Amino acid sequence: MAQESILIVEDDQNIAKLVRYNFEKAGYRVFVTITGEDALDHLSRHMVDLIILDLMLPKMDGFETCRRLKDTTRLSSIPVMILTARGEEVDRVVGFELGADDYVVKPFSPRELVLRAKTILRRGQARQKPKENLSYGDITIDIPRHRISVKGKEIIVTPMEFKLLIILVERRGRVQSREQLLSDVWNIEADVTTRTVDTHVKRLRQKLGKAGNVIETIRGLGYRLSDDEE
Repeated sequence: MAQESILIVEDDQNIAKLVRYNFEKAGYRVFVTITGEDALDHLSRHMVDLIILDLMLPKMDGFETCRRLKDTTRLSSIPVMILTARGEEVDRVVGFELGADDYVVKPFSPRELVLRAKTILRRGQARQKPKENLSYGDITIDIPRHRISVKGKEIIVTPMEFKLLIILVERRGRVQSREQLLSDVWNIEADVTTRTVDTHVKRLRQKLGKAGNVIETIRGLGYRLSDDEE
């Protein structure tokens, strides 16, 4: 099995050195860049399995770096773990809405960081297993090509919106609580916030147009797609 690789984007040399040491000790191949621009340049030449991203970077900050990663088709599937001193709820929400897979606040436990990274990487391996395309009414989800279309017309969605719609379609007829969606789509605990779920559902409905009406709000519980596709 090929050695998994990790890109650390961190301008604090001491933290970068600490993180690098612990991941190399755990058997990973590690690269380090100090700016978001350098990270994108590195990724244009070398793919990695996970990105550990600081937010307070010189020039282009971590939020913008994450946004560019998720907007680049070739890079959008690489999981991102944000590692930052910014622990406010609003920062966490923005990070997850941009598509981050995890959010770790400094100071941190290097051992826990490695364990959380392993969990993310295992999920990624599970997602790599081939899946059939999904359809629901006028909506078609082309999973291998990461495309969603309505009546044959492709619509542009974020990685999180894509995962959200897949889960709702796969679990049609069953109510999905906000807490469950946070866990299954964003891989985070419910005590962070549930507002990000509402925000993504609203945006997904708008992008789907009339077809978005199939996403039902179950008051006090969460969301579901009806068993009836008509």
